[in-house]
Amino acid sequence: MAKKQTISNIKLGAFVLAGFAFLILLLFMLGKNQNLFGNTYILKASFDNTQGLLVGNNVRYSGIQVGTVKKIKIVNDTLIEVTMNIENRMSSIIKKNAIVSIGTEGFVGNKVVNIIPSKQPGPLAEEGDILLSGKTLDTDKMLQTLGKTNDDVAAIAKGLKNTVERINKSSALWSLLDDQSLPNDVKLSVENIRLATAKASHTVSDLAIIVNDIKEGKGSVGSILKDTVYAQNLNEAIIKIKSASNKIDSVTTEINEIVAEVKNDIKDGKGTVNALLKDSAMLLKLNASLDNIQKGTDGFNQNMEALKHNFLLRGYFKKLERQKAKER
Repeated sequence: MAKKQTISNIKLGAFVLAGFAFLILLLFMLGKNQNLFGNTYILKASFDNTQGLLVGNNVRYSGIQVGTVKKIKIVNDTLIEVTMNIENRMSSIIKKNAIVSIGTEGFVGNKVVNIIPSKQPGPLAEEGDILLSGKTLDTDKMLQTLGKTNDDVAAIAKGLKNTVERINKSSALWSLLDDQSLPNDVKLSVENIRLATAKASHTVSDLAIIVNDIKEGKGSVGSILKDTVYAQNLNEAIIKIKSASNKIDSVTTEINEIVAEVKNDIKDGKGTVNALLKDSAMLLKLNASLDNIQKGTDGFNQNMEALKHNFLLRGYFKKLERQKAKER
């Protein structure tokens, strides 16, 4: 009986020892994962928003597990300090200019601290150093943006659906598409556009030639633009025209003054013009003088005709007539 009791106690003791050993092994594994029993050193980083980061979350260097989050401390209303346990093997790798950011394991998994090495050389990070923090991807904002984008896509899809339905219900559009003559008309229009483009190209070429000739001083326009002598003559002609215009203005002014004086003389009853226009006696005398001049002219003509028939001067006048006939 006693022997059986001893065997039972031994079995119980062995079972208890096995349970303790298993518990110790489990605690060791958990502690190793949390770097409780490994050789570690402390590094820190500061953020304005940890986005749900928890103590115990993983710390990764270039995607490799190198430590865990030990402590999260609120420094002030805009600054949060994160303390990390880093394996000692990384003390010869992580530098002071490394960038720390908060990411996510997967798309919606646990938060993780990522340490990204800098491409620039720098000293190694030491115990208690505060590393630079980078911009953290805000998954909440990203999800909000994706939600808004999803709504916009839904609205666009709805609009496209309405458009397709309207197109399907449009008999005019389908009749236009079913029109067999439409392709020929389109081809003819394209051909006309091609011809018009070719003509426009020839026109542009001709204009380029004209412009080139003008630049080289060819033609009237080129002469005007390039020939300095022509330009000087043109300037002199303009100056003379301006001078003549000034003289004409002066003469016009003098004529206006004379006309004004004549008007004043007529109005006041003075001057020769007034006498000719208003003095009837002067007009009678002028008419009589003209009659006398006419009579004298007629008498002179009669005397000349008589002289032509005089036998003393008849030969002279005949000689003059022959001479005039030869000249004719």
